[in-house]
Amino acid sequence: MKKLIVLAILLLLSYTTEAQEFKLTPYTQYLVENPFVISPAYAGIDNVQRLRLSGAFQWVGLKNAPNTQTLSYDAPILERSGTGGVLYVDRNGNTSQIGGQLSFAHHLTINESNEHYISFGLSYKFVQFKIDVSDFEDPNDDPNLGGNISNFNSNFDAAFLYRIKQYYISFNASNILNKNVKAFDDTEPKKLRNYYIYTGYVFELSDGTIELEPSLYFKYFESDNRSITDANLKAKKITDDGYYWAGFSTRFFNDQSFKPSAIVPMLGLKKSKFYAGFAYQYNINEAEELNHAGTFLLTLGYDFDTKRASRW
Repeated sequence: MKKLIVLAILLLLSYTTEAQEFKLTPYTQYLVENPFVISPAYAGIDNVQRLRLSGAFQWVGLKNAPNTQTLSYDAPILERSGTGGVLYVDRNGNTSQIGGQLSFAHHLTINESNEHYISFGLSYKFVQFKIDVSDFEDPNDDPNLGGNISNFNSNFDAAFLYRIKQYYISFNASNILNKNVKAFDDTEPKKLRNYYIYTGYVFELSDGTIELEPSLYFKYFESDNRSITDANLKAKKITDDGYYWAGFSTRFFNDQSFKPSAIVPMLGLKKSKFYAGFAYQYNINEAEELNHAGTFLLTLGYDFDTKRASRW
């Protein structure tokens, strides 16, 4: 029984090291009104200070199921810059991660008359990864474990964002440096670089009171050449004191003939300075049998006023 548990932990660590270390899978946080979590170039991009708290819960109903809590804040500073930070706690059975990032962005105006801008962003990231084997029958029997495991790593992200009128595209290089700390053996991947492209267009309808926003999110893993794509669509209704919206996302594994792996309905609203968003990720591939309840994402937020005059 213990060998099975150890094997499960090793497989979990392999997945976590490759797919989650330094930057957790974004689920749909970037669609639920918080693109800053995937790109430091969005730090302080609007004339408000944004505070967002998100919780993602997988395999609901199972003991020690994966869950992630994320707190993010970004704000404009100086005349054309922004800064922000992210803190997260990720738990999955006997494994856990506590990490965060500090970000800075600079925003430049190319042509104000046609709303033409570029932004550059940089993040420093850190994570403490831990495996707790205190509830194993005799963890010292296995040479791969021998007791609790904990290590600390840090890395950097760089980002570029281009906007003209209602069109936007961002490019992000994540985990620029190779990993230099091992948890088990030398077979762990050292190259953790991921590359992201996020692009979309906002169509304004009914004199600007309705917005329709199709977008694409593409992520490439350098270590094994895998990639995923999210195809998204959001519709927003503008009101006198805020807005409400609904959307839909579909995730594809590109090396599996673009077969959909998950569908994600979403909705949210903003009332004055308060924000709330909800998403539900339903797996439609083999993982469905292990995750009948899907993944729930809840985001709450508040926008603080800033005294700086608008740049745009």
